Amino acid sequence: MSDNKPEADTSYQYKQREIPEMGHRGFKFGEGKISGTLACALGVLSFLTVLCYKFPEYLTTPELREAYDPWILQEVLKYGMWASLAFATLTFVIGGKYRRLAAIGALMTVAGMALGGYNIETGYVGPSAISFGLDWLVLAFLVSAILFIFLEKVFPKYREQAVLRPDWQLDSFYFAFNHLLVTVLLLVGNYFVAEYFGWAVSKSFQAWVQTLPLWAQVVGLLLCADFVLYWSHRTFHEHPKLWKIHAVHHSVEHMDWMAGSRNHVVQTFVDRCMAMVPLYLLGTSKEALDIYVAFAAFQAVYVHANVHIPVGPLKYILCTPQYHHWHHSSETPAIDTNYAVHTPIYDMLFGTYHMPGKHWPAHYGTVKPLPKTFLKQLAYPFKAEAGDDPAVDVPPS
Repeated sequence: MSDNKPEADTSYQYKQREIPEMGHRGFKFGEGKISGTLACALGVLSFLTVLCYKFPEYLTTPELREAYDPWILQEVLKYGMWASLAFATLTFVIGGKYRRLAAIGALMTVAGMALGGYNIETGYVGPSAISFGLDWLVLAFLVSAILFIFLEKVFPKYREQAVLRPDWQLDSFYFAFNHLLVTVLLLVGNYFVAEYFGWAVSKSFQAWVQTLPLWAQVVGLLLCADFVLYWSHRTFHEHPKLWKIHAVHHSVEHMDWMAGSRNHVVQTFVDRCMAMVPLYLLGTSKEALDIYVAFAAFQAVYVHANVHIPVGPLKYILCTPQYHHWHHSSETPAIDTNYAVHTPIYDMLFGTYHMPGKHWPAHYGTVKPLPKTFLKQLAYPFKAEAGDDPAVDVPPS
């Protein structure tokens, strides 16, 4: 681990971040980019949703099916499909280079309608050996995009940063890839904790836990899960070979709601398995577990977002974007700090907390640049290179 602790860097000169010119990446009324993008996004999401209705046993998440209201979702699908066609039409009327996006959206919508569209009948869904979480991907993307793009525009830290910032295509692929693995991750995680930690389960302890107030169960889940994740995260930083896996996540150079999706598949599996251990052993009520999962999912996206909402003393209790952005900084005082996922308490206890007043990072990413494609990043940790350096490298001035 680096010796560059905040206390030893009182002379460090914090600088303002300089955002590269992104005017050409922005959205402007009247050029067709807004309507074309919406047409394409809604068309693709509508087609994927139709596939979920068509092949639910193979493409939907069993744990989520029970919570669905098919009628409401079909109504949402109907309006989404017609909105895609409307935006596509508007784009063609405006003209310009974004008609290709509109055409993709319209074709995907028409293909979805040809498969049955929003009129597909629903009924009993039989069990299957394995299924891909395509429904989870669609829901997560739709909700996250609407919520966090809104927050990043209303409460931005870097107003000059465009929604379609550099490398957004790469992180979109990571978002889709990792969300499609949700069912596989659950199967592997459940097998892992049952196989290796089943001996530690105490029915009497779990029964006592379930007698606690709901809020106490949720707090217990947060603290116990974060303790495990803190040390897992720290291990990935301090072990050179593990760092190369985790470096993929740190290679993001522009932080926003999509940045947290960039995770090596090995990291994704390890994180999910480790997080499930305390959840499995505590044995809280389903209500407490649902609240924790929802909060953890929100916070995982929020702390990476390009958002600055002053929260006062709450920043010492819960992880915030400013706190986690420093973890992603390549500046000397911030290297090997802020490992916690839910609360900075563990960083304070174990000497890895870094929060220099109102300052935010001037530089993000890894000291040593990584490849820019998914396949090359997938292979990166397993390629031996001369002079490989761990996370403790000191960035150039």
